[in-house]
Amino acid sequence: MTMPALFIGHGSPMNTLERNGYTNAWRAIGRQLPRPRAILVVSAHWYIGATAVTAMARPRTIHDFYGFPPELFAFDYPAPGAPHIAMEVVEALKPTWAGLDRDQWGLDHGTWSVLAHLYPDADVPVLQLSINALKPIDYHVELGRKLAALRDRGVLVLASGNVVHNLREIQWNKPDAGEPWAQRFDEATRRQMAEDPGAILKLLEHPDYDRAVPTPDHFVPLLYIAGMAEALGAKGEAVIEGYAMGSLSMTCFGVGTDLDLECPTGAAELPEGVPPDQTNV
Repeated sequence: MTMPALFIGHGSPMNTLERNGYTNAWRAIGRQLPRPRAILVVSAHWYIGATAVTAMARPRTIHDFYGFPPELFAFDYPAPGAPHIAMEVVEALKPTWAGLDRDQWGLDHGTWSVLAHLYPDADVPVLQLSINALKPIDYHVELGRKLAALRDRGVLVLASGNVVHNLREIQWNKPDAGEPWAQRFDEATRRQMAEDPGAILKLLEHPDYDRAVPTPDHFVPLLYIAGMAEALGAKGEAVIEGYAMGSLSMTCFGVGTDLDLECPTGAAELPEGVPPDQTNV
């Protein structure tokens, strides 16, 4: 079974618990996708100084944030791991080295906040691939190209981040809106993915890049999907479009997808009383 690839704009971890326009769309995606053999997630929240793949049989649910309600800290996503598929990922990335993480990480909220809706039964094996923060930006596009081979082995590659992610400019009074600068960069990203995903790094020259991407962690996951699209000679289709709180983009992309989705609104917000840049969203 050949699997598509996805980039999901995950927004607030509160989307885990909410049924809103975006989480309903994620559920619709899960219903329309073929069932994968396993899911490999590139999450914005495993941003470390190495390239590694989780290889434990039972990955733990990591609550890697601050200031959210107890219900979110109690959430568990008990999907199995897949050590044998971790070995396939390592092989696919050669000659680039990737280590096997057998006991350190698990599934962070960039992964389970999305999978809670895509696959709510937690019955598909899940692995994570770290983002190596020490490598140059084009390294991530190249790894995406190499991951394209996993599609023919039944592995769904899911990247989780946000095209626009500026927590210092959150606008609480604009729950479904994007500031003009955020819209400009998001629209430029949609054009680039649709026309030439292999040249995704041209976006670093966009005049709104520094404001839309003040830190690279949430943008880099998209580079993996762009690299996969280039390797497959495919385009990146914007399957969901939208904004949250002025400075977050909820845009999602699919490669090799054929989805029928409604345009959503109503993304989950952040908790009040905690500075957004201290929540690790």
